[in-house]
Amino acid sequence: MSDIVATRSTPIEPRFWTGTPALDRASYEVDARHFDPTTLTDPASDFAATMRATYERVGLVHAVGTGITDHVAMRLVAKHVLDAEMPYRAGANPRESIAPNVYEIGAPLSAWLHYHHEMAYVGTSTSAIAFTCRAALPGRGATFVADNVRATEAILETELGRKLAELGVCYRRDLTDREAFTGREPIGVYNHWQQSLETDDPEEAAQRAHDQGLSTDWGPDRLLRTRYYTSAFEYTPSVDRNLLYCSVADHYLWFDAWPLVEQLPPGQRPLWMTFGDDSDFTADELRTFVDVYDRFGTPIDWRVGDVAVIDNYRFAHGRPAIHLGPGEERELGVVLGGSFDRVGAVPGKW
Repeated sequence: MSDIVATRSTPIEPRFWTGTPALDRASYEVDARHFDPTTLTDPASDFAATMRATYERVGLVHAVGTGITDHVAMRLVAKHVLDAEMPYRAGANPRESIAPNVYEIGAPLSAWLHYHHEMAYVGTSTSAIAFTCRAALPGRGATFVADNVRATEAILETELGRKLAELGVCYRRDLTDREAFTGREPIGVYNHWQQSLETDDPEEAAQRAHDQGLSTDWGPDRLLRTRYYTSAFEYTPSVDRNLLYCSVADHYLWFDAWPLVEQLPPGQRPLWMTFGDDSDFTADELRTFVDVYDRFGTPIDWRVGDVAVIDNYRFAHGRPAIHLGPGEERELGVVLGGSFDRVGAVPGKW
């Protein structure tokens, strides 16, 4: 971030929950073993209907006990809830496909991932995100979800929440050029613009960024700098109110435990989020931001074959750092739900 001067970062490690789940697991879990196993991928099955009803009621459904071992079939389970799917274009994380319409997580296991709403930093976001589990660590490696209705209520009681409502936010991203790092150690690389915007043409990349509501300019070594000014909240039709739709995941704090990036000073990290008037968050405001989500967290513990679908408005998601032992593996796939154009906060819907 060459236009922002900062020399150091004090890591803020999220706790993700209070130690007590904010949600009763029975409210969102669907056990596939209670249904005909030959119909689990059938959208007309009782299992599919139960998944949809649970999701509509809670904004979250976790299917367990499916016995499925591949992402392709688990995606079909997720599609019982997802009314559409969108490609991961202009995304922040460097994600590759691991199956048709199923993406890898795109983040190192050793990094903690702050609570976030998927693709909040661009003009076209996703209504839902699904995870499919091919390899798990029993008792470890949980994904956490935070109840965003309660987090919104809590943050609006703070001075930070009032500033976010008044000023909005600016998302700043620096996308590196893949060719500039040929033969170089990828220190400071988060995502190349060629991968994020799915083109090798600089003019087309800039246009695709503009189509997402981003302003752009080019820096040294064909560094593509993008900026997006928007509301910190998003009107959510399912609850008819404005909900918080940003987090420190789009701040330089995202990289506090990220290999090859964490050692960089904030002014050189690929992400930075400010208030909409370009003023920085204070350390106390950042701590408050993290704590608000942590207060309403619930762990989703994974087993092979599990599928979870998360309403991207009503819940944020994240996870602690994960360290694998010899012979251990953890693999989740990502399926994005249908897209929507951000409208921000709607007057009178607080």
